[in-house]
Amino acid sequence: MVRGRRERDMDSFTISGTDKIVKVGDCVLLRPSEDSNSPYVALVDSIWDDNRNNVNVKVRWYYRPEESIGGRRQFHGAKELFLSDHYDIQSAHTIEGKCVVHSFKDYTRLENVGAEDYYCRFEYAAATGAFTPDRVAVYCNCEMPYNPDDLMMQCEECTDWYHPACVGMTTEESKKLELFICVECLTYAAMKKPQATSSASPGPDVKAERKRRERRP
Repeated sequence: MVRGRRERDMDSFTISGTDKIVKVGDCVLLRPSEDSNSPYVALVDSIWDDNRNNVNVKVRWYYRPEESIGGRRQFHGAKELFLSDHYDIQSAHTIEGKCVVHSFKDYTRLENVGAEDYYCRFEYAAATGAFTPDRVAVYCNCEMPYNPDDLMMQCEECTDWYHPACVGMTTEESKKLELFICVECLTYAAMKKPQATSSASPGPDVKAERKRRERRP
Protein backbone atom coordinates (compact mmCIF):
# COMPACT_ATOMS: atom_id res chain seq x y z
CA MET A 1 0.00 0.00 0.00
CA VAL A 2 1.32 3.44 -0.99
CA ARG A 3 0.25 6.32 1.19
CA GLY A 4 -1.33 9.31 -0.58
CA ARG A 5 -0.74 13.00 0.01
CA ARG A 6 -4.07 13.56 1.76
CA GLU A 7 -3.41 10.99 4.46
CA ARG A 8 -3.11 12.31 8.00
CA ASP A 9 -0.80 10.91 10.67
CA MET A 10 -2.51 10.19 13.97
CA ASP A 11 -1.20 9.89 17.53
CA SER A 12 -3.90 7.43 18.60
CA PHE A 13 -7.29 5.93 17.88
CA THR A 14 -10.02 4.14 19.86
CA ILE A 15 -10.72 0.49 19.17
CA SER A 16 -14.20 0.14 17.72
CA GLY A 17 -16.81 -0.79 20.30
CA THR A 18 -14.48 -0.22 23.25
CA ASP A 19 -12.96 2.61 25.27
CA LYS A 20 -9.40 1.35 24.68
CA ILE A 21 -7.06 3.87 23.10
CA VAL A 22 -4.20 2.60 20.92
CA LYS A 23 -1.06 4.70 20.52
CA VAL A 24 2.15 4.27 18.54
CA GLY A 25 4.37 1.86 20.47
CA ASP A 26 1.47 -0.12 21.95
CA CYS A 27 1.11 -3.86 21.54
CA VAL A 28 -2.20 -5.01 20.09
CA LEU A 29 -4.20 -8.16 19.42
CA LEU A 30 -5.46 -8.60 15.86
CA ARG A 31 -8.27 -10.78 14.61
CA PRO A 32 -6.98 -14.30 13.82
CA SER A 33 -7.54 -16.14 10.58
CA GLU A 34 -10.18 -18.86 10.36
CA ASP A 35 -7.65 -21.64 10.99
CA SER A 36 -6.27 -20.06 14.16
CA ASN A 37 -7.90 -19.59 17.56
CA SER A 38 -5.15 -17.35 18.91
CA PRO A 39 -5.09 -13.64 18.05
CA TYR A 40 -2.10 -12.23 16.21
CA VAL A 41 0.15 -9.96 18.27
CA ALA A 42 1.88 -6.90 16.86
CA LEU A 43 3.65 -3.69 17.82
CA VAL A 44 2.10 -0.51 16.41
CA ASP A 45 4.68 1.41 14.37
CA SER A 46 2.50 4.20 12.94
CA ILE A 47 -1.16 5.25 12.57
CA TRP A 48 -2.86 7.32 9.90
CA ASP A 49 -6.23 8.24 8.50
CA ASP A 50 -6.54 7.90 4.71
CA ASN A 51 -8.50 10.18 2.41
CA ARG A 52 -11.63 8.05 2.93
CA ASN A 53 -11.54 8.37 6.74
CA ASN A 54 -10.26 4.82 7.17
CA VAL A 55 -7.73 4.35 9.96
CA ASN A 56 -4.72 2.20 9.05
CA VAL A 57 -1.80 1.01 11.12
CA LYS A 58 1.69 -0.15 10.25
CA VAL A 59 2.57 -3.02 12.56
CA ARG A 60 5.64 -5.06 13.39
CA TRP A 61 4.60 -8.64 13.96
CA TYR A 62 5.41 -10.81 16.93
CA TYR A 63 5.84 -14.48 16.01
CA ARG A 64 4.90 -17.38 18.24
CA PRO A 65 7.54 -20.13 18.53
CA GLU A 66 5.51 -22.52 16.37
CA GLU A 67 5.45 -19.89 13.61
CA SER A 68 9.23 -19.67 13.46
CA ILE A 69 11.43 -21.74 11.18
CA GLY A 70 12.78 -23.83 14.06
CA GLY A 71 9.34 -24.37 15.61
CA ARG A 72 8.42 -24.57 19.28
CA ARG A 73 11.05 -26.05 21.58
CA GLN A 74 10.92 -27.41 25.09
CA PHE A 75 12.10 -24.22 26.79
CA HIS A 76 9.67 -21.91 24.99
CA GLY A 77 6.95 -20.73 27.35
CA ALA A 78 3.26 -20.67 26.52
CA LYS A 79 3.26 -16.84 26.48
CA GLU A 80 6.58 -16.41 24.67
CA LEU A 81 6.78 -14.27 21.52
CA PHE A 82 9.59 -13.25 19.15
CA LEU A 83 9.75 -9.67 17.88
CA SER A 84 10.21 -10.09 14.13
CA ASP A 85 11.48 -7.84 11.34
CA HIS A 86 8.21 -8.45 9.44
CA TYR A 87 6.11 -5.31 8.96
CA ASP A 88 2.59 -5.01 7.50
CA ILE A 89 -0.15 -2.45 6.97
CA GLN A 90 -3.50 -3.38 8.48
CA SER A 91 -6.89 -1.77 8.87
CA ALA A 92 -7.47 -0.59 12.43
CA HIS A 93 -10.75 -2.54 12.31
CA THR A 94 -8.77 -5.79 12.57
CA ILE A 95 -7.50 -4.80 16.03
CA GLU A 96 -9.54 -6.45 18.77
CA GLY A 97 -7.71 -5.37 21.88
CA LYS A 98 -4.47 -4.40 23.59
CA CYS A 99 -1.88 -6.52 25.35
CA VAL A 100 1.44 -6.13 27.14
CA VAL A 101 4.62 -7.79 25.89
CA HIS A 102 7.01 -7.71 28.84
CA SER A 103 10.73 -8.13 28.86
CA PHE A 104 11.66 -11.65 29.96
CA LYS A 105 12.99 -10.33 33.28
CA ASP A 106 9.85 -8.32 34.03
CA TYR A 107 7.59 -11.23 33.08
CA THR A 108 9.30 -13.59 35.54
CA ARG A 109 8.59 -11.06 38.31
CA LEU A 110 4.84 -10.93 37.70
CA GLU A 111 2.84 -12.24 40.64
CA ASN A 112 -0.18 -12.91 38.44
CA VAL A 113 -0.03 -13.50 34.68
CA GLY A 114 -3.13 -12.29 32.88
CA ALA A 115 -4.56 -13.40 29.56
CA GLU A 116 -3.09 -10.31 27.88
CA ASP A 117 0.42 -10.70 29.34
CA TYR A 118 3.18 -12.00 27.04
CA TYR A 119 6.96 -11.82 27.05
CA CYS A 120 9.78 -11.51 24.53
CA ARG A 121 13.47 -12.36 24.93
CA PHE A 122 14.48 -12.73 21.26
CA GLU A 123 14.24 -10.73 18.07
CA TYR A 124 13.61 -12.89 15.01
CA ALA A 125 14.57 -12.53 11.35
CA ALA A 126 11.60 -13.97 9.47
CA ALA A 127 13.46 -14.72 6.22
CA THR A 128 16.47 -16.49 7.73
CA GLY A 129 15.19 -17.80 11.05
CA ALA A 130 18.07 -16.08 12.90
CA PHE A 131 17.66 -14.95 16.50
CA THR A 132 19.13 -12.02 18.42
CA PRO A 133 20.71 -12.77 20.82
CA ASP A 134 21.89 -15.99 19.21
CA ARG A 135 22.71 -17.66 22.53
CA VAL A 136 21.00 -17.86 25.90
CA ALA A 137 22.07 -19.02 29.35
CA VAL A 138 21.18 -22.56 30.37
CA TYR A 139 20.49 -24.08 33.78
CA CYS A 140 20.05 -27.37 35.59
CA ASN A 141 21.62 -30.74 34.78
CA CYS A 142 19.59 -30.83 31.56
CA GLU A 143 21.29 -27.60 30.41
CA MET A 144 18.10 -26.03 29.10
CA PRO A 145 17.24 -22.31 28.95
CA TYR A 146 14.77 -21.12 31.55
CA ASN A 147 11.09 -21.70 30.84
CA PRO A 148 8.99 -19.63 33.28
CA ASP A 149 6.16 -22.17 32.99
CA ASP A 150 8.30 -24.86 34.66
CA LEU A 151 8.96 -24.98 38.39
CA MET A 152 12.65 -24.69 39.29
CA MET A 153 14.57 -24.63 42.58
CA GLN A 154 17.53 -22.37 43.23
CA CYS A 155 20.60 -23.76 44.99
CA GLU A 156 21.40 -21.65 48.05
CA GLU A 157 25.13 -22.01 47.43
CA CYS A 158 25.85 -21.60 43.71
CA THR A 159 22.51 -19.91 42.83
CA ASP A 160 22.03 -22.19 39.80
CA TRP A 161 18.48 -23.40 39.08
CA TYR A 162 17.23 -27.00 38.84
CA HIS A 163 14.07 -28.81 37.76
CA PRO A 164 12.84 -31.11 40.54
CA ALA A 165 12.67 -34.10 38.17
CA CYS A 166 16.30 -33.56 37.11
CA VAL A 167 17.48 -33.98 40.72
CA GLY A 168 15.21 -36.93 41.51
CA MET A 169 12.36 -35.09 43.21
CA THR A 170 8.67 -34.73 42.58
CA THR A 171 7.08 -31.30 42.34
CA GLU A 172 5.29 -31.92 45.64
CA GLU A 173 8.57 -32.83 47.39
CA SER A 174 10.33 -29.73 46.09
CA LYS A 175 7.56 -27.42 47.35
CA LYS A 176 8.07 -28.73 50.89
CA LEU A 177 11.78 -27.85 50.95
CA GLU A 178 12.89 -24.91 53.07
CA LEU A 179 16.42 -25.06 51.66
CA PHE A 180 17.90 -26.65 48.54
CA ILE A 181 21.59 -27.33 47.91
CA CYS A 182 22.57 -29.11 44.71
CA VAL A 183 24.69 -32.27 44.59
CA GLU A 184 27.69 -30.42 43.17
CA CYS A 185 27.74 -27.97 46.08
CA LEU A 186 27.21 -30.73 48.65
CA THR A 187 30.12 -32.64 47.13
CA TYR A 188 32.31 -29.55 47.12
CA ALA A 189 31.45 -28.81 50.76
CA ALA A 190 32.30 -32.38 51.75
CA MET A 191 35.68 -32.12 50.00
CA LYS A 192 36.48 -28.79 51.69
CA LYS A 193 35.25 -29.75 55.16
CA PRO A 194 38.61 -31.05 56.54
CA GLN A 195 40.37 -27.79 55.59
CA ALA A 196 37.83 -25.27 56.91
CA THR A 197 35.36 -24.81 59.72
CA SER A 198 33.18 -22.21 57.98
CA SER A 199 30.38 -23.23 55.65
CA ALA A 200 31.76 -23.85 52.19
CA SER A 201 30.43 -22.65 48.86
CA PRO A 202 31.72 -23.28 45.34
CA GLY A 203 34.74 -21.22 44.46
CA PRO A 204 34.72 -18.50 41.80
CA ASP A 205 36.06 -20.94 39.20
CA VAL A 206 33.02 -23.20 39.62
CA LYS A 207 30.57 -20.31 39.42
CA ALA A 208 32.31 -18.86 36.37
CA GLU A 209 32.10 -22.17 34.56
CA ARG A 210 28.36 -22.35 35.18
CA LYS A 211 27.78 -18.81 33.98
CA ARG A 212 29.50 -19.62 30.68
CA ARG A 213 26.97 -22.34 29.83
CA GLU A 214 24.92 -21.21 26.90
CA ARG A 215 23.05 -22.63 23.94
CA ARG A 216 21.39 -21.37 20.80
CA PRO A 217 17.66 -20.52 20.84
